[in-house]
Amino acid sequence: MKDFRELKVWEKAHALTLAIYKATEGFPRQELYSLTNQIQRAAVSVPANIAEGCGKSGDADFGRYLQIAMGSSSELEYLLLLAHDLNYLNNEAHNDLAGNLIEIRKMLNALIQRLKANRQ
Repeated sequence: MKDFRELKVWEKAHALTLAIYKATEGFPRQELYSLTNQIQRAAVSVPANIAEGCGKSGDADFGRYLQIAMGSSSELEYLLLLAHDLNYLNNEAHNDLAGNLIEIRKMLNALIQRLKANRQ
């Protein structure tokens, strides 16, 4: 069992989730139970799956949860693009959030690859 708080990728994913909650505060009221909620859920899923994977017994289980986190990050990437295209996020906010997300995706991928290499 690993302490998820010690992982830089979890720390960055948590910070991004907080930023996304702040960024979605200004979304239209009619989006509260649709796009706003979906963006927030996808954002929360990334660090939550990293944390859950850390609580599992081995690297194979941990790797599966990292894959789920990666899937949620792909969903989040699209949802941020959609919010931008709907003019709910300005260019600066979108670029900042998407840039942080890309960095997290790279870190997740590196960690997944390291786990795979350790199993061989």
